[in-house]
Amino acid sequence: MTDRTHSSTATEIVSIDPRTGATVGTVARTTTEEQLDQRCRAAAEAAGTLARSGRFWRAELLRTMAAGLEERRADIVAVADRETALGEGRLNSELTRTCYQFQLFAEALEEGSFLEAAIDHAAETPMGPRPDVRRLLVPRGPVAVFGASNFPLAFSVPGGDTVSALAAGCPVVVKAHPSHPETAELCGAVLGAAAERSGAPVGTLALVHGQDAGAQLVQHPEIRAVGFTGSLGGGRALFDLAAGRPDPIPFYGELGSLNPLVVTPEAAARRGTEIAAGIIGSVTQGAGQFCTKPGLVFLPGGPDGSAMLDAMADQVSDREPAILLNDGVRQGYLRTSSALAGEDGVRLVAEGAPPQAQGWSVPVRLLATETARLGPGVLEECFGPATLVVTYSEPQDLLDALREVPGSLATSLFAEPTEGELATAVSGLAQEQAGRIVFDGYPTGVAVTWAMQHGGPWPATTDAGHTSVGVTAIRRFMRPMTWQNAPEHLLPEELRDAPSQPVPRRVDGELTLG
Repeated sequence: MTDRTHSSTATEIVSIDPRTGATVGTVARTTTEEQLDQRCRAAAEAAGTLARSGRFWRAELLRTMAAGLEERRADIVAVADRETALGEGRLNSELTRTCYQFQLFAEALEEGSFLEAAIDHAAETPMGPRPDVRRLLVPRGPVAVFGASNFPLAFSVPGGDTVSALAAGCPVVVKAHPSHPETAELCGAVLGAAAERSGAPVGTLALVHGQDAGAQLVQHPEIRAVGFTGSLGGGRALFDLAAGRPDPIPFYGELGSLNPLVVTPEAAARRGTEIAAGIIGSVTQGAGQFCTKPGLVFLPGGPDGSAMLDAMADQVSDREPAILLNDGVRQGYLRTSSALAGEDGVRLVAEGAPPQAQGWSVPVRLLATETARLGPGVLEECFGPATLVVTYSEPQDLLDALREVPGSLATSLFAEPTEGELATAVSGLAQEQAGRIVFDGYPTGVAVTWAMQHGGPWPATTDAGHTSVGVTAIRRFMRPMTWQNAPEHLLPEELRDAPSQPVPRRVDGELTLG
């Protein structure tokens, strides 16, 4: 997602009100290289203690952190709204989601299947004698988390990457996002206090500020993995730094996504007006600053598709200007959407109310083209409240166009039961090009569940094999470890023959609970 932020002075991190563009005050100072080194080394010292603390203790740590966030809910939401203009309703929902995520991961820790415990006892096999071999996932070590501009309470200091790493038993060093530094400081203080109450070691959670600190963090020798949500350009630069270290480390980045939404001919004919309203609602949710926003909408040619486009245009024309997160995002949106409108064969169909004189507001924009006009200049994410409608003439035309779309987090499909062949074909393409397919719904909602996949082929994410939402997000920050012919007392509790607490395991090839 495009995300170019405002600048601060060399040493000051300022908080800005996006509704007015005015600086509210200085809330922190850029982290020096020495300070960053101290925090990373403290995280490394805490890593062993957290790893040995056990999953039940970590579950209580997560619950204590969730309780701390709930206790300060009013303060956190008020500060986040002042820094992001996302609205108290949206931010309350986001904080509720985050607290729920802490609770869900606590339950997952107690349940234990995330450890992927496996035991193969010594035995005779067709290949000869087999030793006693036992395998378990263990924490990687300190994790760097980069806060996202558009989710100050769900993908920043609190949120999916942080809770995943802590659940795995990894200390976290968060690079705070400059769009909401006061929110980051407040949430960091709340989570830090909860960690202290729980008896967590010093270094369990720390913050750093500043662009240079972010680059240094990825390269620090004590950091063992990175979780990132942000722009394609910034994410790729950090990804390359992680890969270019003397000891390369995993970089789990969510970078940019068009999230195509497909409406079939029958769906357009039977419920086009309803779908059109839902699309614009999804496009403008959070001022269009969702990583799952449908940036491409495929409509059939002919009168039904034209009626849908007209209905979408009516919806856009009635929209008030949207307030974006910072001036860099505002400039990026205006530049990208204007460049898109200037592409050959692309037209601006409708535009909402003009922006206000102050602050970082922008008009909602609806653009349109045909499948024959798709190309690199058209297939670029526009971060903000705009979408591009692409008209197709026949099913094969649609399928050929979908093959040109870069990897996405989600693909959405509105189809009727009578269109099984087309729906099957679109679904098959979605399995190759996205991490999630949404049927008769909009992609902007991402449920926190065991089954959720929030990740997709490049450039949506750097590793489509993992998710940043849902319980299996823990897997990113753990690595497999095998004990061969180990004495019982040197084994982790979950790999002993008679563990004190039941845990799902595969023993000699059979799944068991014991």
